[in-house]
This record gives sequence, C-alpha cells and structure tokens, in this order.
Amino acid sequence: MSILIHPKNSYSPDGQAIYNEEKEKKERSVSEVFFSYLAGKGASAHCLSDSGTRLDWFTGQPITTKSSVTDEKPSTDNLDGIHDALEFPTEEERETLRRVPDSLPWSAYLIALIELAERFSFYGSSVVFTNFIQQKLPPGSHTGAGFTHGQSGALGKGQRASTGLTTFYQFWCYVTPLLGAYIADTYLGRFNTICIAVAIALLGHIILIVSAVPGVIENSNGALVVFIIALIVMGLGTGFFKSNISPLIAEQYKRTRLFVITTKKGERVIVDPAMTISRVYMYFYFFINIGALVGQIGMTFAEKYVGFWLAYTLPTIIFLLCPIALFFGRNRYVRTPPTGSILLTAFRLWRHAATSRWNLNPVKMYRQLTAPDFWENAKPSKFTGEKPKWMTFDDQWVDEVNRGLKACAVFCWYPIYWLAYNQLHNNLTSQAATMSTHGVPNDVLSNLDPLALIIFIPICDLIIYPALRRGGLNFSALRKITAGFVAGSAAMIWAAVVQHYIYKTNPCHYSAATCKDTDQNALVSPLNVWIQTGSYVLIAFSEIFASITGLEYAFTKAPGNMRSLVMAVYLFTSAIAAALSEAFVSLSSDPLLVWNYGVMAVLASVTGVIFWLHVRKLDAQEDRLNNLAVNCVELTRGGVDAEL
Repeated sequence: MSILIHPKNSYSPDGQAIYNEEKEKKERSVSEVFFSYLAGKGASAHCLSDSGTRLDWFTGQPITTKSSVTDEKPSTDNLDGIHDALEFPTEEERETLRRVPDSLPWSAYLIALIELAERFSFYGSSVVFTNFIQQKLPPGSHTGAGFTHGQSGALGKGQRASTGLTTFYQFWCYVTPLLGAYIADTYLGRFNTICIAVAIALLGHIILIVSAVPGVIENSNGALVVFIIALIVMGLGTGFFKSNISPLIAEQYKRTRLFVITTKKGERVIVDPAMTISRVYMYFYFFINIGALVGQIGMTFAEKYVGFWLAYTLPTIIFLLCPIALFFGRNRYVRTPPTGSILLTAFRLWRHAATSRWNLNPVKMYRQLTAPDFWENAKPSKFTGEKPKWMTFDDQWVDEVNRGLKACAVFCWYPIYWLAYNQLHNNLTSQAATMSTHGVPNDVLSNLDPLALIIFIPICDLIIYPALRRGGLNFSALRKITAGFVAGSAAMIWAAVVQHYIYKTNPCHYSAATCKDTDQNALVSPLNVWIQTGSYVLIAFSEIFASITGLEYAFTKAPGNMRSLVMAVYLFTSAIAAALSEAFVSLSSDPLLVWNYGVMAVLASVTGVIFWLHVRKLDAQEDRLNNLAVNCVELTRGGVDAEL
C-alpha cells in the first residue's frame, strides 16, 4: 500500500484552482491512511518531483524500485488537468534522451505585446534624455530640434549632470520593484499590481511631455524641475511593472514536469519545462528589444527634426496599448493569487535555521551558517514539541526557500556586470557625439544593441543552443552568465580603444567633447561613428547570456509564492550598479574616458572569473534544483491520490 501525494491542484482554463467534493473526501481520508502507516500497517509514503520522480516523503530521496524505474512503462495517469496523458521519462531516459523546449501558450505572447509597448515608451523617451539634459537649446529654438547639421538639446547642464540624472533614474527604476513585488505577493497579486503600475507610469509620461513643450523648455531651470518630477513618477510605475510582468509571462506556461514525446523524425526526446521557461524569456526579451529598437530610432529622429515634445508624446500614445491589452486579456491570463506576508515567514524560517550557529569567531560562524545541513534542522519534520504558529509550510517549501536564496547569492555578482552594461545608455552616446556622424543623430547608434538582440536571439534559440545540446555540451544557466561577464568586458575594451583614437584624432585631443571652432561649431574626430558597432554587438551577446538568463534563473529558482520578490531582488542589482556608477561619474568626462572604459573592462573580467569559481559547485546541482518537488505534504489544499 502506498500514498501518492501530488503537489498540484486541478486547474480551470484560466488557471484557477478547482476544489470539489470528491477531492475534499480524498483530503479527509489521507490522514487516516497516513496514520495507518505510522501504526506500522505497511504503507509507504512518497511524493512527486517536477520531473515525475517519486521521492520518499521523509528523506526526499528518489525511490528506485524495479517497477518505478526500468521495467514498467512510464506513468500516464490523469494527474491534475495539466499533465494528463503525458508520458514521463524513466531515470535511464532522463540521462540519455535529448531535451527540448515546449511550445509557448498564446497568452504569453499577449503579455509580451504589453511589454513591447511599455518598453517602446520607456526606451523611446529615455533615449533622448542625454541630449535633453546635456546639450543647450539651439539658438532661436522653442522645441530643442537640431535638424540635419545641428545638435539637439534643451537644458544645457553638461555631461556630468546628464550622467548623474540618467543614473539616478535607472537606480530609481530598479529600487521600486522591491515595493511592487511586496504589494503583489502580499496584497494585490501580479495582475492587479501591473494595472496600477500602468496608471502611475501614464501619469509620469504626461508630466514628461509638459517639461518639453514650447513655453516651458525655454526656461531650463523650470523645465528641469518638471523633468525630475516626471522621472520620479515614471520610475515608480516602471518599478511596479517590471517586478511583476516577468513572473506573469512565465506563469502562463503551467507544466512543471519532464515528459517524453516523439518528434516527426521519430526521435524520442524529453520536453523540459526549464528549457521552456528559458525560451519564454528569450522571446520576452525579443519583444522588449523590438519595442526598444522602434522606439529609440523613431524618437531620435523626432527629437532631431521636430523636437523633444514629440519624442515624449509618441511613446505615451504607444503606452496606451498596455491598458487595452490588459483589459481584453483579463479573463484569460493565468494568475497567481497573493499569499500574504510570506517574506516574514521566510525570515522566521532563516532565523530558526540559524539558531545555535552564531559564534564570536567569524570564520567558524561563516562555516556554520553556510554548512550543507543548515536548512535540515529547520524543516517541520525535524521539529520536536509543539510547532510555532508561523510554521504553516512543509519540508519542501524549506528546500524552495533554500533554492531561492542560492539564486539571490548568484545575483550578488550582477552589479559589476551592470556597471559595464550601463555605459551603453550614457557614455557611449556621448562618445558618438565626438565622432563623424554624417547626419545620423548621435543617439541613434545605441539602437545597434536591440537590433543585434533581435537578430541573435532567434539564432541562439533555434541554432546555437540546439547545436550545443546535440554536441553534448551543457551550456547551463551559470555558464551563460559567466560568458555574459566575458562579453561585457570585451565590449568595454572595444570602447576604450575607440576612445583612445578619438583623443588621438580630435583637433582638441583630450577635450573632444567640448571642442569647437571660432563660430562655436562642434569639431569632431574624423573617425566614422559606426566604429562603435563592435561595442554594441558585444553588449548584445552579453545580454543574451547574462541578462536573459538572470530573468530565467530568478523565476525557476524562486518559491512559487515569492516569485515577484526574487525577481525584484534580481532587478535591484541594477539599482546597486546605478549607485556604484555614481562613484565613477568623475571618470565620465574628458580626459579620463579611456580610464573609465578600461576600469569597467577589468572589473567585468575579474568578476567573471571569481563568479565562476564561486558557483561551479552550484552549477553541478542545476538539474536537481530545477526538479525539486513542490509542496509535497500540503495536505489541506493539494490534490491527493491514494493507491491502495
């Protein structure tokens, strides 16, 4: 006799759990079967991991009986309305069959469309921030347009002010996701929080337009105040949006277990949900960069030939697609309801696990707090006596929290990567203004990054990654992140070399950004601006390897009821990088720009090496972490099948 406790509920088409009378009877009877086991009547207790492996209830180890591993056909039991009639792989098949991603649900594409519109508005407006802040309003202009042979500008506050404000905006956009995640996980749920975020961001866009309209833009100090208010309001809406849209799109794919299919060519392969989530975020990023590319190109020309008011108005119009798509899909998205203040429960769990591990010797204390058995004694099954009221979870949730904290430890290295990446949005734009643009707006070159991503994301998904898998090479998530550090470092080396030759060929040499003739016309280096292409392409590859994988890692390693929070922690690393960038502002002007790019290159490369040395053991556990069981012993809400 055995007990099969399945971790999932049954689901309706909109993803909501279904409870029925038959299920409630099973839940009431499970305790009777369980206690018969404790009485020694021969029952064996087990649960299912995401991969379909049966795990011992108490030890968490795979049950490797003859019938469950090799001799019987894989189970095709009707389980939960999501994995019905699927063939699950045996242990041998898991080791030998090639793995592939699944197809994506249409609701994921609709959410990606919402993200496209939001990113169009975000990047379309922010791409002109550098010129709006740094450059002066052209003589006689009321819009800031520079036209073919002039430089667009508005406030005339200089490069350091431009770098400082754009860095603050980035910092703010990546701090606010923590608040948005807390509200979503605890009170409102992801979908409702996104709706509020859209309303806040829309208000910010309207204020931004006001800062650039004729009559306001001529007063640089007044326009600056309105502009800063717009940044604060937009950043709040953006933060609430970002921490919740990324988990929401991945939750549209509901399968969590490995299963076997036969391809049209007759090959038996394993469909891996982890690879599917990776594909979700690849194309999520693909849509992001379509929005970014079209928005940035369009708005740079709007700024150049019409003015900043149009460069801020058009993104606002496109942003209106967000509430429209949210409204029409409101009853079709898979939604996860809020679960209350789970963060406090996680903290109490950690505090309980750390009990008796504190020591005055810092080395000994570190070893005890990072010991492999740190979480074992914190599991409810190991608790002696009456359990505290806050211990409402099962052993498996403790493992999920452990996994989520491992992901957060990985994210601790990301701020150094973002330091290099952030050069794309300010200093590389300023660098282009000191080169021969041949009529091309200096800030249009940054579009090479999203263009490269649009080209290379499908190539990686359809050609490069499958080729690596067929060749038996495991290009795991942590290896991708390491490669992202290397590519980011290479991009900074390219930028440093270009900057060296700008100083060498500019008439004013080490004063390239402020070089003017007697008529106050800018004198630039004869170097063609398209030489910057190498930096942007390398940055794009670093994003594919590090940025996209970070989104994937945050979702797959977080407990189901803490996904927005863990995603916000990942996004918060960009805020840390923005704060760190303030320490390098003094390097972001002539004659120190070669040093600026060189320092970023060294930091990224050294950090990449140390990162791999730190996570290589965790990389070996990747498959096990991806296939943890989910809520094995949640007796009051989970579905239960008793095999008698």
